[in-house]
Amino acid sequence: MLIDAHAHLDQYDDALDAALAEIAEHRILTVSTAMDLPSYERTRRIVARCPLVLPAFGVHPWRAAQYVDRLDDLHAAIAGSPMLGEIGLDHRFVEDASEYPAQRTVFELFLAAARDQDKIINLHTSGAEAETLDLLTRYGIRRAIIHWYSGPLDLLRRMAAEGFYFTVGVEVRYSERIRCIAREIPSAQLLTETDNPGGEKWLGGGPGMPGLIHDVIRALAEVRHATTGEVAETVSENFARLVGDDPRLAGIRRMLLEGAGASGGPVRSTRMPGPG
Repeated sequence: MLIDAHAHLDQYDDALDAALAEIAEHRILTVSTAMDLPSYERTRRIVARCPLVLPAFGVHPWRAAQYVDRLDDLHAAIAGSPMLGEIGLDHRFVEDASEYPAQRTVFELFLAAARDQDKIINLHTSGAEAETLDLLTRYGIRRAIIHWYSGPLDLLRRMAAEGFYFTVGVEVRYSERIRCIAREIPSAQLLTETDNPGGEKWLGGGPGMPGLIHDVIRALAEVRHATTGEVAETVSENFARLVGDDPRLAGIRRMLLEGAGASGGPVRSTRMPGPG
C-alpha cells in the first residue's frame, strides 16, 4: 500500500471523482488535512466515499487569525478527528509578524489537545522550525509528521532525534535542497506526500493528482540509492509504526497490514539504504 501522508482532497472541486478513482486504483492511503472548519466538513464527506482517506482536522497558520477569537468553536472538531492537522506556524510565507501571536495561540490549543488526547499531528513549520521544535518539546508531543520540511539540517537532526517523522513530496523532483533533506531523513522516519492538488501547481506544474506519489517514490529511490519497492515498503511500515495501537486508527492499521507487500513483494522488514 502506498502512503500520501499529506494532501488536501477537499480542494479538488470538479476533479474529486477522478482523484478518488486514482486513490482506489493505486491503493494510496491518503491523509487529507483540513485548513479550517469548512475544509474539515468537506473532508468528512469525502471520507464517507473512500475508506482509503484518513481525515485530519486543523487550522492552518494562514487561517489562524480567523479563529483566534473563537477557539471554543474548534473543540468539537478536535475531539472528533482521529488526527490533527494541518497545524503549525509560518514565518516564511506570512511576512506580517503581527499575525504570529494568533498562529501561536491556535497552534498551542491543538498541541494541548494532541497531548491530552494522544493524537498524531500533521505539521506546517515554514520559517518557524526552531520555535515549532521548542513547542513540541514543551508540550511533550511524541507523534508528529513534519510536512514538507525545508528548514536547516541541524534542526531536522534535532527533530529526528525526538522521533518525529518527515514527509518528502513533489519538490524532491525539482530541488537539490529538498534532495539533500531527503537524504538526511532517517529511513525509519521517512514518509511520502503530494500536498495535492496544490503542491505540484505551486512548483509550476499542473494540478496534482494522486498518482504523483509514484513520481515522488521514484525520485526518492534515486536520491537514496534504493528501489521503488524498498521505498514504498519502508514508508508503509513507518506509517504503520506511527499509527501503532491507536484505537482511533485501528482500521487504518488493519488496512496497512492487509496491504503490506501489495506494491513491492512479500511482507518483510526492510532496511532501505540511507541515514538511520
